[in-house]
Amino acid sequence: MFEAFADKEVVLCVTGSIAAYKACDIASKLVQANARVTTAMTTAATALVGPATFEALTGQRAITALFEPLANPEIEHIAVARRADLFLVAPATANILAKAAHGIADDWISTTLLATGAPILFAPAMNTNMYTHPATGENIRVLAKRGCHFVGPGEGTLACGDTGPGRLIDTRSILEAAAVCLRRDKPLAGKHVLITSGGNHEPIDPARYIGNRSSGRMGHALALEALCLGAQVTVVTGPAEVNPPHGAEVLRVNTAREMLDAVTARMDNTDIFVAAAAVADYRVAESASAKLKRTGEERTLRLEENPDIAATVGRNKRPGAIHVGFAAETNDLLENAQGKLKRKHFDIIVVNRVGGENCAFGADTITGHLLSVKGEAEALTSVGKTEVAARVLGRVVEMLGK
Repeated sequence: MFEAFADKEVVLCVTGSIAAYKACDIASKLVQANARVTTAMTTAATALVGPATFEALTGQRAITALFEPLANPEIEHIAVARRADLFLVAPATANILAKAAHGIADDWISTTLLATGAPILFAPAMNTNMYTHPATGENIRVLAKRGCHFVGPGEGTLACGDTGPGRLIDTRSILEAAAVCLRRDKPLAGKHVLITSGGNHEPIDPARYIGNRSSGRMGHALALEALCLGAQVTVVTGPAEVNPPHGAEVLRVNTAREMLDAVTARMDNTDIFVAAAAVADYRVAESASAKLKRTGEERTLRLEENPDIAATVGRNKRPGAIHVGFAAETNDLLENAQGKLKRKHFDIIVVNRVGGENCAFGADTITGHLLSVKGEAEALTSVGKTEVAARVLGRVVEMLGK
């Protein structure tokens, strides 16, 4: 999922928040994503987590002082600042935000943040009152204006007992934000991408529904890739196992009609529409207002057809807009895909086979084809959904260029 980190140099700066122990998980996940991780720690951070922990996780010496004797002379602030692809400050205390905003350089981290030209991502973590203090807010605005990036904080009960903003946001969100920062080229900057994701729950009664097994993995991969390419991203998602990535605007719905309403309300400002949701084709004609009880007899549900979201918005497609569709089929994949490509006014369609080991629903890979209105079908054989998202949006970028 985080191919963006492969062979990248990430400097993980750990400062003196009680959340410093969570940086161990961040370091571990970065290494698992094949990043080269150098950890730098403030003196306060070393009182909370030992440097040896990060050295074991990353296989690299942890930097704890500006002028310490070094086993490897390459590990010094200017050399690291030059070769780093990303500086990730997690957790970021009010102190390091203030130092960075005002150019104070009195330790290794604050000094190297001044020396680097790499992207800098801060993940704040502190007491709620410290985070909401005007001085901290002003420091964040100053850093953001200079081009620094921020992820979080989360909200909840803090170690001090207070409740509110200030928690270090979850590792997944931090890594998603870091992946976006690592991508330097932004060919979709200024474009609005609208993605449907997940499935639908069509109610039978207040306790039951009919639905499908869509996990939301494909929608997540598409949204994250679009963010990495610089787009403004909106995800309209039905119920799903996987949430949309950090940085996307998220609109949550349940039924197909709710999804259609959310999509049509935003099409005027959409440059690229990606219909990745597994929309329910049918709904229960008369859903019960109270829970249906056992009667010992057969019960018949009458179904009526739901609107076709992709076809509906396709009929009113704006000039210059690009529409992308997904189709799950059990047979005649190419024939069915080509029909939908024309009927629903798609520019690109991915058709994936349902059933077996590479079932479209819930799987991490896709077996099928990628087609466009101008171009031959590209076979997809057990291709990861992250790679599928990259290929799809790569085609979109090509179309925009032409």
